[in-house]
Amino acid sequence: MEIEVDGLSKRYGQVSALDGVSFTVRPGMVTGFVGPNGAGKSTTMRVILGLDAADGGRALVGGRPYRTLRDPLRAVGAMLDASAVHPGRRGRDHLRWIAHSAGLPKRRLNEVLSQVGLSESAARRRVGGYSLGMRQRLGIAAALLGDPRVLMLDEPVNGLDPEGIVWIRGLLRSLAAEGRAVLVSSHLMGELEGTADRLVVIGRGRIIADASVPELLAAASGGRVALRTSAPAEAMAVLSRAGGTVASVGTDALTVSGLDAETTVAALNASRVPFAEVTAHRATLEEAYMELTRDATEYHAQPRSGNRTQAGGRA
Repeated sequence: MEIEVDGLSKRYGQVSALDGVSFTVRPGMVTGFVGPNGAGKSTTMRVILGLDAADGGRALVGGRPYRTLRDPLRAVGAMLDASAVHPGRRGRDHLRWIAHSAGLPKRRLNEVLSQVGLSESAARRRVGGYSLGMRQRLGIAAALLGDPRVLMLDEPVNGLDPEGIVWIRGLLRSLAAEGRAVLVSSHLMGELEGTADRLVVIGRGRIIADASVPELLAAASGGRVALRTSAPAEAMAVLSRAGGTVASVGTDALTVSGLDAETTVAALNASRVPFAEVTAHRATLEEAYMELTRDATEYHAQPRSGNRTQAGGRA
């Protein structure tokens, strides 16, 4: 079972929230849905779940609109807002109510509570006394109740401590390994490091990139070369004359664009410039994300100058 999003458009007054959004979430993979705040991630997920109506396009789960699914909670498990639980309700009672309304067996309560690491004492507590991380775990437990083939989680790492982040990464990988389609939204690339198989990047309501993680890293690396030298000024001059674009990234570290490693080494040797550690530059996911969303971020903070801090952006 997969999610198919095809040409979604959505406007709120004069604001275009979604503009021709298309992508597919396939079984057996963790698909990261990433972009700046306000990019359209939550709106897309709400349209998939039938909570908002699109102005154009379609969103299908297993080839059908969500609202037409016979047993929706057995098909799709979703967490869009972990805080959307009555604070006076106990954690176990919240899950019991969902299970009862969907005709799910009571045994699933203990199974999902164990799966997300909420103890029996925690499950008996009122949700109003939960930390944000505990609410996230309860929300994920609710999404897992129907043992669904598709999982949709909106910003699931918010509020989790380092142990919790490691746990959820393992959980997502294990769910995908069971053949489920997993869609995880985030505005922080680091949350998906080592977890996502594929990334769909959205900005200002449009898809910026839809590729596997290796493809995005290769594109962001851009054929750059990293090197260390005890004579950075001389190296910059030599490599610039050879046709490279050189940037200093540390006291003795340079990054070169436009020249491969072999040409870089030859140019430095010909001018007898000392160097070491000439390697092809490998971009990080964070670098790839920042490059892709550079023009899609709503607000940009400016560097501090003297005692003043300036900020600019579109209101």
